[in-house]
Amino acid sequence: MPALICGSLAFDTIMTFEGRFAEQIMPEQLHILNVSFLVPGLRREFGGCAGNIAYSLRQLGGTALPMATVGTDGADYVARLQAHGISTEFVRELQGSYTAQAMIMTDRDNNQITAFHPGAMSEAHLTKVPAGGGIDIAIISPDGRDAMLEHAEQLRAAAIPFVFDPGQGLPMFDGEELRQFVELATWVTVNDYEGRMLSERTGMSSAEISKRVQGLVVTLGAQGCEVWVDGAMTLVPPVKADKLVDPTGCGDAFRGALLFGLEKGWSLRACCELGNRVGAHKIATPGCQNYTLDGIRPV
Repeated sequence: MPALICGSLAFDTIMTFEGRFAEQIMPEQLHILNVSFLVPGLRREFGGCAGNIAYSLRQLGGTALPMATVGTDGADYVARLQAHGISTEFVRELQGSYTAQAMIMTDRDNNQITAFHPGAMSEAHLTKVPAGGGIDIAIISPDGRDAMLEHAEQLRAAAIPFVFDPGQGLPMFDGEELRQFVELATWVTVNDYEGRMLSERTGMSSAEISKRVQGLVVTLGAQGCEVWVDGAMTLVPPVKADKLVDPTGCGDAFRGALLFGLEKGWSLRACCELGNRVGAHKIATPGCQNYTLDGIRPV
């Protein structure tokens, strides 16, 4: 059944720095930072949270409905989604803007520095959550600030259960706004850094947040993830990757699996076990949407 994926469609320029950021940045000189990184590896990929999550969900056999905004340079992206059997019914083209662009640099320890130009994504709030049924579940992933706020309210009004996935958009919101997201959401998912920021800004611990929703997922990268339900935490062990090639998009791949399992009524733990498998599979492939999941058979 369809899953509405609110978020960005973006072009990713991915650069590989063969050293370590920590060896190039002097902490005592941050106030006059002026640093350059030589990046021998560079490629341009299709990305953005909505596109990446939709790709993962579709690879697993789910029905993805990305709701996003592209600029006048977005025709190739729209065509790509359609070629993969992903509906573009709720993808809006905005004249006079570029599609969102992310410039991502990764060092040899898989640390990342990202610069992001929102472009057409800033007008994502112009597209409203469709009323009238037909959508079983949704996710709010990083998007324009107004879009995230308005879509959360619209999903609650339409009685559509949704995952709140603030990601790198979390710093845009203050504690009161984040508490409102938690109250409106059915589930919340963050990585460990975002989880600490969410707790700090809302004044609620992971246990307290989990009591306000049906479940909280905190991903821990190579350490697996925490599943919090009604104040109790279960650690879901990681899946070892065959090789570490590119961490970009692993979180979105995980969230596509999370949506797949939730839509099928699985336990949160079972959803995360699949998510860990998909994330470990994706990290062995460069780019966010170049992997296949033929070897992963969801039950």
